[in-house]
Amino acid sequence: MQHERVLVLDFGGQYNQLIARRVRDLNVYCDLKPCDMTVEEIRSYDPIGIIFTGGPNSVYDPASPHVPEAIFSLGIPVLGICYGCQLIAYTLGGKVEHAPTSEYGKREVRFGKASPLSVGVPERSICWMSHTDRVTEVPAGFEVLATTESCPAAVFGCAEKNIYGIQFHPEVVHSEYGNLLLKNFLFSVCKAKGDWTMKNFVAEQIGRLREKIGDKKVLCAMSGGVDSAVAATLIHRAVGSQLTCVFVDHGLLRKYEAEEVMQVFRDGLGMNLVKADAGERFLEKLAGVSDPETKRKIIGAEFIKVFEAEAKQIGAVDFLVQGTIYPDVIESGKGKSAVIKSHHNVGGLPSVVDFQEIIEPLRDLFKDEVRRVGTELGLPDSVVRRQPFPGPGLAVRIMGEITREKLETLRDADFIFRDEVAKAGLDGQIWQYFAVLTSCKTVGVMGDFRTYENVIALRAVTSVDAMTADWARIPYEVLERVSNRIANEVPHANRIVYDITGKPPATIEWE
Repeated sequence: MQHERVLVLDFGGQYNQLIARRVRDLNVYCDLKPCDMTVEEIRSYDPIGIIFTGGPNSVYDPASPHVPEAIFSLGIPVLGICYGCQLIAYTLGGKVEHAPTSEYGKREVRFGKASPLSVGVPERSICWMSHTDRVTEVPAGFEVLATTESCPAAVFGCAEKNIYGIQFHPEVVHSEYGNLLLKNFLFSVCKAKGDWTMKNFVAEQIGRLREKIGDKKVLCAMSGGVDSAVAATLIHRAVGSQLTCVFVDHGLLRKYEAEEVMQVFRDGLGMNLVKADAGERFLEKLAGVSDPETKRKIIGAEFIKVFEAEAKQIGAVDFLVQGTIYPDVIESGKGKSAVIKSHHNVGGLPSVVDFQEIIEPLRDLFKDEVRRVGTELGLPDSVVRRQPFPGPGLAVRIMGEITREKLETLRDADFIFRDEVAKAGLDGQIWQYFAVLTSCKTVGVMGDFRTYENVIALRAVTSVDAMTADWARIPYEVLERVSNRIANEVPHANRIVYDITGKPPATIEWE
């Protein structure tokens, strides 16, 4: 089944992936493509609508990205946002000029004329502006639909041609009725049916995978993370025992994590899941190593060796499963969505496995969509909602050399922190939260004895995409319970501190 599709042309703005996610949240499939697509490519893509994103350029600069005027003669509805709005005006004969006063942040927008784009939007509301240039004269046949105090054409359009421009950013939550404007464009202007759902995706993808794989063998490296877990479950639902998953336990996982992976996927779903217990091997390789980058390289190289050894026992396979998701595709510059991709080298694994093709069943999906697929497949929330976890695991949450004793101390402290956050009902509000075993020891007193033990740092952040993050305002009483439990239940820890640094200037992880 071919879904109706919206084409989002990327002009380099900071919210471009967010636009695509908002469209998909409204159950309309879309792709984010480079802005230099030709008219022929656009016609071949056959979209029900086109959205021009924002961008950092000025449309009157000859070096800035432009589009052929012929795009507007295809009979396909067009919506321009920020730079895209100015691009529509400039290309069709309007005027765009440098504004004497820039607009950034929240502004009141006033709608003066009704249109299919603004049905249900009140006359006055708050929008989110981020621009220096502005449209000062709309093209012939267009009319101004909304203004702000310093923007004479905050929204303009031509109902006859189904072309609209919005100077502010409807995709961000700060624009009160932004989502309604996008919804109106999709359903009132583009006449979308809204048939993009995760239930439909799962059913269609399973059918495609079953047809593609046939009776051949499939191999998956199972990390226990959301992406590999959902990808493997989709494949298993399609071809069952033809899939073999290899789970490399490098001994650097969180408390009970390895057991949960085996319980959910092998015992619960009946997957053919092979577990490689390599904890001792990794500890030996990491002995005496303190530099974080060296740790990462050692773990990455050793992971490949362990996986290679397990893969050799399985023998040749026809397909290798990879948990690539849509942001990976966009950021790599490929921008091509497909279920199957030909042999290529990713992360070192393909070069050590004898296979024919890579299967990437999630490469069309954003992270939140992957989670929804996991829920649709019946995976437990403990897997679907699992927070980001670095590949090197706890090795980069222990400052300095890795030892068995340090791992046990950190595992226990981290488990207590996560347990109390969950009990307080905060686990769904915090992007990432974990404990760090610092390289610092301090004097303490327990009972009548002096101690000299480790400092545990707690880290919790709120974020949307991990590019920026703010420290989470966890209630003091929750932090107090965490601190008391760690001090009383965890050996070799006598001081607990809370990290209140944002990103930037810090990173989320400590190493």
